[in-house]
Amino acid sequence: MSIEIERAGHVATIRISRPEKLNALSLAMYEDLGKAFAETRDDDAVRAVVLMGAGERAFCVGADLMESIPALASDRFDISAWDPAHLKGMNFYKPIISAVRGLCIGGGFEIMLATDIRIAATDAVFQLPEPSHGFVPAGGTLVRLVRQIGYAHAMEILLSARRFGPEEMRAKGVVNQVVAPDKVEGVAHDIASHIATLSPTAIQTIKEAVLKLQDLPLEEAFAREAELGQRTFTSTDAKRGLKAFADRAAR
Repeated sequence: MSIEIERAGHVATIRISRPEKLNALSLAMYEDLGKAFAETRDDDAVRAVVLMGAGERAFCVGADLMESIPALASDRFDISAWDPAHLKGMNFYKPIISAVRGLCIGGGFEIMLATDIRIAATDAVFQLPEPSHGFVPAGGTLVRLVRQIGYAHAMEILLSARRFGPEEMRAKGVVNQVVAPDKVEGVAHDIASHIATLSPTAIQTIKEAVLKLQDLPLEEAFAREAELGQRTFTSTDAKRGLKAFADRAAR
């Protein structure tokens, strides 16, 4: 069982690889997933990330309950240790595209919510079953979900603990596309590869702005937006891009 990182050009693929256990995360794998995110964040050659599970049966079913629940229930383990794996407080501004096949449940669903673009297979299954077990999805979902989609849709997913199909998730705005199972990885990588051709300064500033400005008062948000915009206008990427545009226009 492991967290694998592969690199091809400017795209890194992070794969949750424990298919015999539906890619359930052990405590060690949670730690390694956080490290993988940090490694790709800090690698200047990486401009976009694809996140996926190994095999065909599951993206990720969350924590290995046989290991984690006893530790949590006995208060021997602090759930905040999972923050890096759930991209809490990571300042991760590179785009992440998730490729979801099979089961996307519990902590797996929560990790998917930390990604930016989500491609789901027609065989994908989504669920936050935590309330049926007596606890809550506290891996960022209680904060993220209602901010990402409409209130009523978010509360249905959170409160019902039922399973949802991929088309339901697309209709609610949780996933971007639903494609055939054998197309999921390719579509996710095509999107990542395209984004990786764009200005990394612009792309990462866009994500930073969206994450940082959404809860600021309007005037403060506009002022901060202008600061971030000015930072990109004076960047090397912008100077290069504007020069190329001027050269084409002069022809």
